[in-house]
Amino acid sequence: QVQLVESGGGLVQAGGSLRLSCAASGRIFSINDMGWYRQAPGKQRELVATTTAAGTTTYADSVKGRFTISRDIAKNTASLQKNNLEAEDAGVYYCNADVYEWGSQLRQNYWGQGTQVTVSS
Repeated sequence: QVQLVESGGGLVQAGGSLRLSCAASGRIFSINDMGWYRQAPGKQRELVATTTAAGTTTYADSVKGRFTISRDIAKNTASLQKNNLEAEDAGVYYCNADVYEWGSQLRQNYWGQGTQVTVSS
């Protein structure tokens, strides 16, 4: 079993910055993609940013130039640096990872429990 734990959410003023972190633990052999998704009230969960093990990144158009995703392969962690925050950036942010576990040839997808980000104007 694998657990993803997010941290770093909170209340921030519009224009401010926030850094989210995600730590994966458990029977991890390797992790392919890691990413961040956001769910605003009444809306579907949407992709914010992802990164492959090779370092290729993908961003939602709405966050390009403001958010930066990074990861530490050795530590099984991923971070999301969020700058120049806007009201539309608010929501619950979830960490996601595609994991190969020890003793298994199957790739499993895992979600964290989410961390709340609130942006005040």
